[in-house]
Amino acid sequence: MRIERIDAGEDVLGAAAAVRALAPKPESVAAAVAEIVGAVRDRGDDALRELIARFDLGGAPAPGSLRLASDELDAGLLDDDVRAGLEVAITNVALVADAAIGDDVEVALPQGQRVVLREVPVPRAAIYVPGGRAPYPSTVVMGVVTARAAGVEEVVVLTPPPVDPVIRGACALCGVHEVYAMGGAHGIAALAYGTETIARADVIAGPGSLIVQEAKRQVSDSVGIDGFYGPSDVLVLADASADPELIAFDLLAQGEHGPGAPVVVVSGSSPLLHAVADALGMLAEGREHSDPAAFVLVHVGSLLDALAFSEAFAPEHLELVGPDAERLAPRVRSAGCVFVGATGATAFGDYVAGSNHSLPTGGSARYASGLSPRAFRRRMTEVHIGDAAPALAAAGAPIARAEGFVVHAESMRARVRENAPS
Repeated sequence: MRIERIDAGEDVLGAAAAVRALAPKPESVAAAVAEIVGAVRDRGDDALRELIARFDLGGAPAPGSLRLASDELDAGLLDDDVRAGLEVAITNVALVADAAIGDDVEVALPQGQRVVLREVPVPRAAIYVPGGRAPYPSTVVMGVVTARAAGVEEVVVLTPPPVDPVIRGACALCGVHEVYAMGGAHGIAALAYGTETIARADVIAGPGSLIVQEAKRQVSDSVGIDGFYGPSDVLVLADASADPELIAFDLLAQGEHGPGAPVVVVSGSSPLLHAVADALGMLAEGREHSDPAAFVLVHVGSLLDALAFSEAFAPEHLELVGPDAERLAPRVRSAGCVFVGATGATAFGDYVAGSNHSLPTGGSARYASGLSPRAFRRRMTEVHIGDAAPALAAAGAPIARAEGFVVHAESMRARVRENAPS
């Protein structure tokens, strides 16, 4: 267990950058991903089957159909307690997602024209559900329920084979349209470009390995993506009254996501930080857990310094623990999701709180948002000029001519001739 102690001193922003730097730099996978993506784009199903055999099935031939049959998707595959938990998660995520959908807005302009701002869903979206160490039915819920709340008609899941029964059951509960047993960059490319047997998606969303995220980035000129999700992190901002054992539990829980990113507690209380370190050592004994890049204990001069550190670090998950820390919640601007209060464990957000667990990582929370219906919807404008044409032509034609677009000016002026259509 690697525990780093940092005294931020006067340089709070530098300390935040130093903590971010503790995450190991991944090797570039861009070239390898480009080769895979290009193969699927150019050769379709033939290349896809070769790559599934190579990367997903250990050399075994790909099955005749990559899509799971409808009778393989059955909520009855789930244990009763898992099903009950997923139903709570589905309800809560749907309620929060529904609240994020905007209504159409009509704006009446001074010259008499109307502009309608419309929100429309994409027709088809794909949710990537990682495989590997364990099945992730929670990712099915976060992606599929959010897309369906957005109004997407066809929501498909792609996930590496063999597809665990808990994933198949979760897909059934969430009403998934199609499930494809394939993963990696080749799966992303298949849904981005389409093949002879797989229809392309309009948006691809979901977490995954560096290769999966790089594939999403590389296909983003042809399909919408939700974002680039790297190693998961948490920052606990605590005052002196916080319970060190609860903080240690949350740091260890975050460590279960793997070694990619540091997990951090920042406080103006040295005794609290020492107590958290002791609690980490005690709780780690006898528990299976994966260590993050480092457990980092950061001492600052005040809670305002702690907030400045957090804003510079821009955590994926931010926990505010203790009454004084909790009062900072309205001032937070750079975090993927904020958990307020001693009961606000990040783990609730990973499963059943209703917030989405696909969140901006690596400090991108200073400009990016978590997964929401917005990822599956787009704004379009509907313009009604009507009787405003003369006034708008008088205003717009000189601008067009100044830019050298003479026919633009003529096009506007043509609408105000006598007997021209309104």
